[in-house]
Amino acid sequence: MANDLLAAAALLWIAGGVLALTGRGLGLARLLLALGGLAGVAAAIGSLPHGTTATMIPLRMADARATFRMAPAALWLMGFGLVPALLACLLATPARSGRAGWLFGAACSLLGALGVFGIQHGGFFLLAWEMMSLGGAVMILNERLTDEPGSSVLFMLAMLEVGSIALLVAIIILASASPGLDFAGFPAAGAAVAVPGLIGLLFVIGFGAKLGLLPFYEWFPGAYGAGSGASGAIMSGVVMNAAYFALSRSLMNWLPTLHADAPRFGIFVVAIGVVSAMLSVLYAFQQEDWRCLLSFSSAENASVSVALLGVALLFRQGGSPDLAGLAWTVALLHLAGHALAKGGLFLTADGAFAATGGYLIRHSLLLKRTAWLFGLGALFCAMSLAAMPPQAGFVSEWFVFQTVFQGFHIPSLAGRLVLALAGAGLALTAAVAFATFIKVFGLGLLGGGNHNEGRVSAGTVVSVGILGAAVLALAVGMPAWLEALNGATVAEFGVDSARRMHDGWLLVPLTAKFAFTSPSMLVIVMPLLSLFPIGLLVLSRALAARRAPIWYGGIRQNITATATTALTFSNALRTFYSFIYRPTAETERVVTGREYFVKRLVFNQDVAPVFGPYLFAPTVRLVRYASKRARVLQSGHLNFYLGLIGALLVIILGLALL
Repeated sequence: MANDLLAAAALLWIAGGVLALTGRGLGLARLLLALGGLAGVAAAIGSLPHGTTATMIPLRMADARATFRMAPAALWLMGFGLVPALLACLLATPARSGRAGWLFGAACSLLGALGVFGIQHGGFFLLAWEMMSLGGAVMILNERLTDEPGSSVLFMLAMLEVGSIALLVAIIILASASPGLDFAGFPAAGAAVAVPGLIGLLFVIGFGAKLGLLPFYEWFPGAYGAGSGASGAIMSGVVMNAAYFALSRSLMNWLPTLHADAPRFGIFVVAIGVVSAMLSVLYAFQQEDWRCLLSFSSAENASVSVALLGVALLFRQGGSPDLAGLAWTVALLHLAGHALAKGGLFLTADGAFAATGGYLIRHSLLLKRTAWLFGLGALFCAMSLAAMPPQAGFVSEWFVFQTVFQGFHIPSLAGRLVLALAGAGLALTAAVAFATFIKVFGLGLLGGGNHNEGRVSAGTVVSVGILGAAVLALAVGMPAWLEALNGATVAEFGVDSARRMHDGWLLVPLTAKFAFTSPSMLVIVMPLLSLFPIGLLVLSRALAARRAPIWYGGIRQNITATATTALTFSNALRTFYSFIYRPTAETERVVTGREYFVKRLVFNQDVAPVFGPYLFAPTVRLVRYASKRARVLQSGHLNFYLGLIGALLVIILGLALL
């Protein structure tokens, strides 16, 4: 049954993509893509806690057929990732043109993600991976929401191709030590190779390029910022979840010698995950565009999950499979909540675009002018990403810290120290993330001032409300969700860690003697606690109160001119961490006549990227230098071309005679 639903999802996405290419019936194409997502969600619900059975796909590569099978973890990540994706497909891009191309790109991304989740063959896996990347590029290029989206997309594709080359090399090495490209032989091949650490590094680079590990997160703001929130909901949901699943499978299953002989690799994964999370969230806090901020936040959440994967490697190497299962399960919970909440805020960004005409984070009075369902859904999503109770992000964040606090079980001193430092780094990440989403909600949805007469569509209102409710449902029903995940933990580690992560309605890190919390009870208690401030509010209204205007230094009050902006809100942290941000500020005076008659004052501020000037810029200069030298190949002289052909013939003949 599950395989039939997944086959139906693939066929619906293919049909929707083909229909979009014709440029006609775009409404039907949107519906087909959404129905495909719904079929995928139904397949995930129907197959958990067990995976799907193996089936052959009707495609061949070098006379070899590929098997398709979804593991329980793949079903979990795909199911939660498809919920915002199907809503994004149903709404489509808010851009006025390019919807047909956008729908085709969305279909490619969804088909590619399905292949990454389920295909068990190296060659077809790489094709699915490239299709997933191509789909994102097609979506962004067709929206044309910026003047020059091509440069951002080209940078994204260049970074992703670096990862693809790393994946190609790693898969070739494993395939050379196994009977073929089928994934079933990769664990034995990984146990036989002499350099498992090198292959693991290649996998971290390959999949980290899409997850936003350093230095790859620097393509995120440009690419996401050139697209719409609908594109971001797909790329930061099901696509990112697929990349994480592939990384987890490669490190956990294909390289068994990493667990026994190379604890340093687990330390490396933890370190790169934590540092990437800290840098990503610090840069997220400084963004003034909805999409750029949310993109950096996606890289931060993916990096936290990668750090947990490293923690699982350390626990497994240390002989604690139950704690390894805890860390691994928490990463799945974290990505599930992230996909729902981030999808909701990306669609909220599209609502802000419809109402204000842009994606700048500014006072818009949007909540006052929109249905309450929109504001409540956006609030729940922002609370989750800020790790506020009782939302799903709070649950996963609580589990993250309870997991790293168990570092004293690791036998090596280096492992214990790394987890202690990781806890400190993740605490900083959580604090900055909290401030970041206060900024998003407080400045982007509240307040008066600049706003147009645009209106948020009913579809966007309902979609944001659904995702906000789903975030709360994930948190409140966590004991039941953990039962659905238990099959994945048993299949991966042979222990029922997920089932031991709850004691009735209490959530515990394997034992209630260490710590416990209960969002299911919090959702009942918190409204009761709110009766106290509500009572004070009612009492204050019953008493006489004298209201006086705020003192503005003797000038007339102007809310628009004195409102807190995204820049002023984040300036304190920018100053404190100036050694990371290296902020720049430029002021240009436009004058008429004599220079003291200022017509316009133009102020620009920015933060410098960490890796751009020292890694990417020299690479670009090298490529440009090489292309300049290679221009002679395009000289147009016939004799030169004939000479090249003659030289190639001589080389070919020489090689044949050797």
